Amino acid sequence: MLTIKSTALGLALAAGLLATTVPARAADDIVDTAAKAGSFNTLVTAVKAAGLVETLKGKGPFTVFAPTDEAFKKLPSGTLESLLKPENKQRLVSILTYHVVPGAYDASRITGEKNKRFSLKSVQGADIAVDTSDGVKVSGANVTKADIRTSNGVIHVIDSVIMPPDKG
Repeated sequence: MLTIKSTALGLALAAGLLATTVPARAADDIVDTAAKAGSFNTLVTAVKAAGLVETLKGKGPFTVFAPTDEAFKKLPSGTLESLLKPENKQRLVSILTYHVVPGAYDASRITGEKNKRFSLKSVQGADIAVDTSDGVKVSGANVTKADIRTSNGVIHVIDSVIMPPDKG
């Protein structure tokens, strides 16, 4: 009986320790988190127009380099409006999936790389250039906020829309 009680106590302590050391999972997925933040309205609109909502609500994990509404305003006049047209859906999908990397890359994983400059393969297929020599830049955009955790990945806020390289 003593063995059962001590084993039960040990299991209870271990469970309690695990509960305090393992971070709770965020309740909202990438799309819902972005929508609720209030600073990614343009991104959410573009994700809907591209038909990527279900993908970004999927199991993941994904890392999203998310441009803010202000970042979209930096695009040349008429670019966003053009991209949101149904006939330009493939180009929009290409641009948006260039902002997504399969896997969860939190800030410590990105800045922990031995090389200051490296690349991550985007869902779109092209490499995203990462430079950690002075802050963190991804394909030239500055990461302004890192590690917004979601139920299916992580969001890093960037100050510019990044464009995939032209397929030459």
